Amino acid sequence: MTLIRPVLAGFVLFLSLAAARAGGESAVAPETVAVPAGPFLSGSDRAEREAAYRLDEAAYGHDVTRQRKWYENERKRAERATGAFEISRDPVTIGQYAAFVRATGHRAPDVDKATWDSYGLIHPYPRTEPYRWRAGPPPGRKNHLVVLVSHGDATAYAEWLSAETGQTWRLPTELEWEKAARGTDGRRFPWGDDFDADRLNSHDAGPFGTVPVGGFPDGASPYGLLDAAGQVFEWTADAARSGRYIVKGGSWDDKGCGVCRPAARHTRPPRLKHILVGFRVVRDVP
Repeated sequence: MTLIRPVLAGFVLFLSLAAARAGGESAVAPETVAVPAGPFLSGSDRAEREAAYRLDEAAYGHDVTRQRKWYENERKRAERATGAFEISRDPVTIGQYAAFVRATGHRAPDVDKATWDSYGLIHPYPRTEPYRWRAGPPPGRKNHLVVLVSHGDATAYAEWLSAETGQTWRLPTELEWEKAARGTDGRRFPWGDDFDADRLNSHDAGPFGTVPVGGFPDGASPYGLLDAAGQVFEWTADAARSGRYIVKGGSWDDKGCGVCRPAARHTRPPRLKHILVGFRVVRDVP
């Protein structure tokens, strides 16, 4: 009996992966961009933070982000370094995540009203409707990025992808994410220093919801990273204050978009399943 169970488990996994692939869900490694080892300009200075507050004030017509000192916890602008790594060009999509769910039986992205209300967010529960999974993934959204995933869900996906490919996949550190998103020269946005609402999915010019990944090639970083500003915040491997993890990138409901800068830092509890939070993964380079 002890010999039969592993065989059966492996057979079930094989059938699940085959079904996922037959359904058009990608079970292979995501496309990546390479980021070399070395230093880069990280964080922000007073001038960048002031410019971010002014962007927000012009977009919202108030100074709430300044009053709440949203950008005062950013790293001081300085040269910092990372090792070499590869990072998924796009955030993980619904199609990619569906292959993981089908193969492993991991819980699908969803949230009930009581849990959602307990988060105390400004978005009403009906706004989760397009993003919640029922009998399967939301129809017609295979190329949208996945949301309603906790930090643990994102980590579990990376662990599964590692086992599936024989490579080491994980969430990016905050510094890795920032370097991939802005390059080495300290630019304020992935494309340069000036905000341009046509280069990202934000509430400035977007549809107030996710869109298929890769739709903003003019918003690419120097390394070719896409959707690093706007679309959704992304989990990182780094914890901030007790019980919270750093998320990066801004989202489709942000205007301005000061919080969409790679230097900006925001934190969320690891169990949170939010319509504004997804993730991408890093592959270690030998």
